Amino acid sequence: MKRRKAIQFLSSGIVWPFLLPKINLGQAQKTLKGNINHSVCRWCYETIPLDNLAIEVKKMGFMGIDLVGPNEWNVLKKYGLESTMCNGAEISLTEGWNNTEYHQRLIKNYTKHINLVADAGYKNLICFSGNRNDLNDEEGLQNCINGLKKILPLAEEKGVIIQMELFNSKINHPDYMCDNTKWGIDLCKKLGSPNFKLLYDIYHMQINEGDIIRTIRDNHEYFGHYHTAGVPGRHEIDKTQELYYPAIMKAIVSSGFKGVVAQEFIPTKEADLDVLEKALYICDV
Repeated sequence: MKRRKAIQFLSSGIVWPFLLPKINLGQAQKTLKGNINHSVCRWCYETIPLDNLAIEVKKMGFMGIDLVGPNEWNVLKKYGLESTMCNGAEISLTEGWNNTEYHQRLIKNYTKHINLVADAGYKNLICFSGNRNDLNDEEGLQNCINGLKKILPLAEEKGVIIQMELFNSKINHPDYMCDNTKWGIDLCKKLGSPNFKLLYDIYHMQINEGDIIRTIRDNHEYFGHYHTAGVPGRHEIDKTQELYYPAIMKAIVSSGFKGVVAQEFIPTKEADLDVLEKALYICDV
């Protein structure tokens, strides 16, 4: 399932098929270094019931799961996990804040979800720019500013951080507006709020820009969350791909980052949690 449809489906609260893979947690007894808060994106393991996924990632040492909506927060709480990047307020990945047509609905959704996130004790809520659809980047930027300013005072009051994700527009999300770091940082600067950050997706930005480590070193104050995946293919972050994640993670730690790094790769073997465990230790620097 593509991420776009997976997020919509996960947000709907529909119960997933009860399919549990065989899991070998050979490394689970290792001690994590404690320099990085580790999470994993729910949609990458969509065939595993959330209860089962929560049990296994908790054993490994993950502190939470990304992209879980309010209908399933009770499951995470049951296992002592956090919803490290909440979702459910967005309309879709393509219909976002850059289009004033969606502002009324988005403001209503985010006002509701900011309160839900705060009441649950969480702090991160995802958002999207939406596609260009013939809008130029300056007009889309101003539309985002005008819309987001309507919800940021509440986010500041409640201690919730609204995080806009950077996507690549070359392969996975053609026409997406927030497809480069400069545009995203311009938005952060013009909003001028500590409660608006960028979700820096390493996979997406390697495809559209490259120069990952320098970008993190120079701009880390604008990044509130990180996602991982292998390039090319969005699969395991091992020796089969071009990014060297230990060095990237060291750059993140050196920046003083205290947020969350979430694994968002699609395992080449469906529901393979062995490779998730390996990724955990690759990124634990």
